[in-house]
Amino acid sequence: INGLCDLEVWEAKDGDEVKPGQAVVAPGNYLLLLRRGGGRSYVQVKQGPAVSRYRPSVDVLFQSVTETAGKNAVDAILTGMGADGAARMLAMRQAGARTLAQDEAFVGVRQPQEAMNNGGAERTVPLDQMASAILKLL
Repeated sequence: INGLCDLEVWEAKDGDEVKPGQAVVAPGNYLLLLRRGGGRSYVQVKQGPAVSRYRPSVDVLFQSVTETAGKNAVDAILTGMGADGAARMLAMRQAGARTLAQDEAFVGVRQPQEAMNNGGAERTVPLDQMASAILKLL
């Protein structure tokens, strides 16, 4: 991913600071949360129960982003098998965040579709245009 967009992308480690122009990915089998303290934004990577059958859980991440960043967040949901993330994306949008979902041309699965159906995603974007769409919203 790091080589495909203008963002610096890496697998998160507990306590990593998050700054503009960067994106972190949850490590497998861990929960990822956004936190703020001491004048900085950082990630918390921790063990915990699966949520909606998943770990990492997009529901846990989106809830922490809503609480931490609110209207300053940009959220994108890509391909996924379940409906997880859709309700939390709606909560993010209601808090003022900008929200995108991967378009259905590639997606034969439910996550982005559920986010569009419940009003959580404000629009769909083709996968190959997602990085630039996110950057424009930033």
